[in-house]
Amino acid sequence: MAETQIITCISCPVGCRMTVTVEDGQVISVTGNACRRGDVYARQESVRPLRMVTAVTPMEGSAVPMSLKTSEPIPKEKIDECMAQVRALKLRLPILAGTVLLRDVAGTGADLVATRTLV
Repeated sequence: MAETQIITCISCPVGCRMTVTVEDGQVISVTGNACRRGDVYARQESVRPLRMVTAVTPMEGSAVPMSLKTSEPIPKEKIDECMAQVRALKLRLPILAGTVLLRDVAGTGADLVATRTLV
């Protein structure tokens, strides 16, 4: 049996309201998108939503926290596990922007990467 979802696209500022029809875990149709990016977003979002994760975590020896992000979007259902691993990090100075802080976070294949330099 087909399921219909209404999704608002976040790929560009237009914010198209799209109707996605999914059957047996497969996207059957996408309507309402103004561009190809909307179609791609709707297909991915309706069967396996992904999110970039950004966070800050304390730095030993610094009053300024370390900001970090995933190197690529991860499955939405892995965000809690990712954040638990962020909270468990014990970071020390110095760290350069772009440094991989944790490889394969939550078994997703994505790395946690520093987004600022703290020395």
